[in-house]
Formats: sequence, C-alpha cells, structure tokens
Amino acid sequence: MADAATPSETSSDVDSQKPVVELSTATVRFCGDSGDGMQLAGTQLSTTSALLGNDVATFPDFPAEIRAPRGTKAGVSGFQVHFASSTIYTPGDRVDALVAMNPAALATNLSDLVPGGILIVNQDGFTEKDLKKAGYESDPLEDQSLDGYRLFKVSMTKVTRTAVEGLDLSVKESDRCRNFFAMGLVFWLYDRTMDATLRYIDEKFGKRPAIAEANRRALKAGYYYGETTEAFSNQYEVPRAELEPGTYRSIMGNTALAWGLIAAAKSSDMDLFYGTYPITPASDILHELSRHKNFGVRTFQAEDEIAAVCSTIGAAFSGAMGVTASSGPGIALKGEAIGLAVMTELPIIVINVQRGGPSTGLPTKTEQADLLQAMYGRNGECPVPIIAARSPSDCFEVAQEAWRIASMFMVPVILLTDGYIANGSEPWKIPTAKSIPKRTIEHPEGTNSGEHFLPYQRNELLVRPWAIPGTPGLMHRVGGLEKQDGTGNVNYEPENHQHMVNVRQQKVDNVAQKIPLQEVAGPEQGKLLVLSWGGTYGACTTAVQQVAKEGGSVAHAHLRYLNPFPKNLSSVLKKYERVLIPELNMGQLDLLIRSRFLLDTVAYNKVQGKPFTVSELVNKIKELL
Repeated sequence: MADAATPSETSSDVDSQKPVVELSTATVRFCGDSGDGMQLAGTQLSTTSALLGNDVATFPDFPAEIRAPRGTKAGVSGFQVHFASSTIYTPGDRVDALVAMNPAALATNLSDLVPGGILIVNQDGFTEKDLKKAGYESDPLEDQSLDGYRLFKVSMTKVTRTAVEGLDLSVKESDRCRNFFAMGLVFWLYDRTMDATLRYIDEKFGKRPAIAEANRRALKAGYYYGETTEAFSNQYEVPRAELEPGTYRSIMGNTALAWGLIAAAKSSDMDLFYGTYPITPASDILHELSRHKNFGVRTFQAEDEIAAVCSTIGAAFSGAMGVTASSGPGIALKGEAIGLAVMTELPIIVINVQRGGPSTGLPTKTEQADLLQAMYGRNGECPVPIIAARSPSDCFEVAQEAWRIASMFMVPVILLTDGYIANGSEPWKIPTAKSIPKRTIEHPEGTNSGEHFLPYQRNELLVRPWAIPGTPGLMHRVGGLEKQDGTGNVNYEPENHQHMVNVRQQKVDNVAQKIPLQEVAGPEQGKLLVLSWGGTYGACTTAVQQVAKEGGSVAHAHLRYLNPFPKNLSSVLKKYERVLIPELNMGQLDLLIRSRFLLDTVAYNKVQGKPFTVSELVNKIKELL
C-alpha cells in the first residue's frame, strides 16, 4: 500500500530512475461512466498544469442522459486536457494518452487516440457483462485489436481497494476512489505535482476524514504505481509556457461570465439582478452568482423562463442591472418578453449558452445554431444588438461589453456563448480593479416645476432617458403597445408605427459607432480570409497560423459583434479573393454575410455536437488555397 507521504509531494522530490522525455505539448483524456469522477480527474489535471506554468485548454464531454445505465455508451463521460509549453487555443484534436475506465469508454473514445498513443485501461472493468454492454464480441485487451497503441492494463479497482484497506469504507465507497488512482498515475506519467490535489482533498473532504484519507491514499497509490511498475519505461515533461507576466488562475466560461457581470455592475455602481430558470448548460451561471450576495447580487430562480425574463425587465425598470440567461429552448420562450424590453427600451442582458437542437436536442453538446434566432426569433421588427464570446476567459470581458452597450443605448443585448465555452477552461490573467473601466449610469433628476417629462425624448444616438420610478416629476407609461415618440403615449397611427420601427432599428445600427473596427490577424489582403465567430475562435486561429507558417496566403478575422457588424467589415472582406466561414451550424453567419454584403462566401459547416478540429480546418483552408 503506497500511502506513506514524503516530506513534499512534488515529483521533483521523488528519486525516479526512469528517463524523462521532454514534450512541447500533450493531450490527455479521462473517460468512464458518469459516476466515475472523470470530470474531477480532468479538472485536477488542468489546475495542476496551470499552476506549473503550462498554457491549458480543456474540453469536458458530458452524457446527454441524466442517468444512463452504467456501462453503456450513452453514459460515458469524458474530460480532455491539452497542456503545452507555448500558447494554445484549443483542447487538442486527437489525444496522446487515453485513460478508459470501462469497455464503453474505450469503444466511444478510442478513435480519437493517436496511433501509437498511450492507452491506460482499468482491466478490472472489462467483465463479460460490461463488454457485452459496450458491443464487444471479444475482449479487446486480449484479442490484439489494440496492438497499434501502447496498452497498459492496470487493475485500478483491485489496487485502489488495497490502498484504502482499514478505513472502514464500503466496497462502493472504496471504488469511488479509482479516479484519484487514475489521477495519480497520470500525474506521475507527465511529471505533475500532487500538491494542489492534496490541498483540494483537504478542503473538499476535510469534514469526512475517512473519505479524505482514502482519496489521498488512492492518489499516491496511482503515482507510485507509475514509478515502481516495470510497465512504464519513462516519464514525460512539458516545460512552462512563456505567458504574459501576471497572476493567473484556471477559469471556466460560465464562471468568467458570472464574474464579468459582477464586475460590470460594480464598475457602474449598480445592483445586479439575475432572473433565470435552470437549464443545461447555463445553470452554473446561477450557481456562481448566488455565491456573491456580498457584491449586491440578487438571484431569482423563477418558476419558468417567461417569469425569469419578465422579472429581469422589472428589475431594469426599477433601475437595476437586469440579466437573464438560458439556452436555445429557453430563449424561444423568452421571445415575447424580449420584444417587450425592445418596445419599452429598457437595458437588459439576455445570455444564450447554445447547445445542440432543435427542441431538447443534445443538451450537453455544443452548437452555434442560435444566431438566426438571436437576430430574428421574435415577432415584428424587433432588432437587438448581438455579441459573442470567443473563449472561456473572454466571457469576463464580453459580459462587461454587453452591459456597456445595453446601458448606453437603452436596449436589450443578446450575449451568445455555447456549451464548449461554458464548460471549458483556460488560464485567465486576473485583472486589477483599476484596469476594469468605470461606467457612469445617468438617470434624469426629478423636478417639481410641473414641466411635463418626455420619457422617449432622444439624444444624438436616439437613446431615451432611463428614468427611475418614483422620482418626482418623472411619471411615465411603459408597456408593449406601440409608443408615440417623445411622449410615450399609446399610438396606433400608421405613420407613427413606421417612424418608431425606423427609430428602433437606427438606434441598434448606431451601436456600430461605439464599437471597435474589425481587426485581421495576418496579411491585410490576399487569397483567403477565414471569418469566424464564437467558440470556433481557437481552432480557426490555430489552423490559420499553421497554414501561414507553411507559406499559405491566409488571414483570420474573428467577429465579436454580430449585430450590428463593425463599420469596416465590408471593406475588410472585399480585400480577399475568397472568404471561408466555418460554423457549428448549417451556415447562419454565412447567410447573413451573403445577404448583407453580396459576397460569394464559402460555408464550412459541422453539426455533430463537437467543436471543429484543427486538422479539419487546415484541410479545408488548403483545399481552397
């Protein structure tokens, strides 16, 4: 039993006789049943790698069914970690090392392992019953079908049970420590320290000493198994990356989004109201915001999506920063109320963490198929600004930008992320409080002069004042019926309706005056421009850089602002012979670009619930070049 602690648990303090091979990058995936703790194993590996100074990108993959039968392909959960000694933008295409806890995990993930890659399996999980559930007619561990990989058969269940003996745990409790054994083995394999995970165990399980001790023992047992077994002939080391100096932490997209909303509220000296209804993959925004009441955050879990967005509109009417969030199905339910916010011209943020559809669709898988819903998914002429995050850490800035636009233009703003961004993580340089821009929200002052207040009187950007209810002399009417410009009185006249439709559209168009011009990475003109948005940023950036290094004439422009587009986008696009638009949908941005700028763009689409791989994009770029 390998449970004796050394003075320090860092790998450098262990006198290993096995040679260490230096790598520039490594991609590891843990996979098993949804109850096997694969998400925790991946999270700990990513956190540890970030603390060691690597650049890190992750890709969690959850089963769509809440309680799929154990041992089945439908219940497989995975977590992929890509860590490197240089800047990276994706969680990796194919994996260098795969840890599979059962036959179903092996069957569903083996195709992503590189030829000759490291394959670590829990051979105790390859029972006849589990093999049958996974669709195997013979045991792949014995029939030579895995000869193309470096296969390591480890009795994880047996060794873990031995390691935790004497702690008075049930068999089920003992087996739940297997993920820590797998962690420890991978930590040894890639020369990772155990320190951060040991601290996590103390913090997470400190009130349950037996469980904490069992997890500690299992972690060390896995680590020392790698060190002492003759099966592994060497370790691998990925040196530190040369990142911009600063204090970093690993952050997930939903967490960054929640913190960005808090930062926006505090920098505006406002209270934050978050009205929502739980839905995958947006629920973690609520979970995170509910922890921060000390920052003036009020969270409200409504009885349905309609109540959630209507409460948010009420908060905005009262002078608070109102935010609501959902995924595509919930955004559909919010549609009429979003139109109410457009009609009343109140600033709210509507977050859509996109997932596979239609209907319930693929609730745990990623997609970019709600762009046209954001543009047109409401009755009537109902324009709103739309912006999109590009990565987990970018969510922090995008949340603040959404609020800047909403409050400056008195309009709802739709903020798009997706499941890949929401659940993925990457290193985030923690900003200083001084670096977060301050925003002054101006409300008209009350008056007792008897002068009639005009709630729809507009400034040069066509923005109406944000009057707070109860302010003396600022009584005014709001509601969903068409308004008369200036007075806000109900008005059904045809000319007035035409005028107000034009005003609301022009106000959104005016946002283009207050956003940055579109930037391009690479040559300012040439043969091919890759135009991307949302979570495809990392794969597109990496693919373009790779082709450019090989001499290809290719550039990359990534859109944050989707409605309105940046003022210079048309001139940018026309400087290239061809424009490639990769999307995780059937061509929604491509449709908008074609109709707006009359360009013969090239759409490249994928709707498999999975992000683009770099290799897919490289091949497409080379094909066009």
